[in-house]
Amino acid sequence: MQDKLEDIYARLIAHETEIMNLRKGYLVINEKYATALGSLRALTVSASEAAKRACIAAEKASVSAAKCSEAARKALDKSVIDAAEAAAAAAGASAEAAMEAAAAAAAAAAAAASAVAEQAEATSLQASSEAAQATKRATEAANEAVKMSIAAAEAVKAAKTKT
Repeated sequence: MQDKLEDIYARLIAHETEIMNLRKGYLVINEKYATALGSLRALTVSASEAAKRACIAAEKASVSAAKCSEAARKALDKSVIDAAEAAAAAAGASAEAAMEAAAAAAAAAAAAASAVAEQAEATSLQASSEAAQATKRATEAANEAVKMSIAAAEAVKAAKTKT
């Protein structure tokens, strides 16, 4: 009987030790999880911010393309074809910048969406949504910039055929 009691005590001590080790492991894992979650949250917010800034850049490039296109048309009225060509080239460069900004916004939105997939938090979901919206606006701005660039190039081409 005494042997059985000693065996039971030994098993209880082994189980207690195992439970303590599991608790310590849980605390370590929980701390690492909290750190990883904080990093993902920061990544999501940063990616959303990058998408918004890329959107603003695309919109500004679109405005620049529109102004360059307008300058090209005005220069053509005065038969200053070199200036019109330069303005058309600038419009093209602005359109390219808008497309790059739209691509950056898309990449940032994808990063935000990826982070959201890792963590289902309201903050991350909102940031991802904002990044997606910024990507949409950046794409629309890039589209407008390309249209302005094409219009400027066509205006220059038309002026050259007239002279």
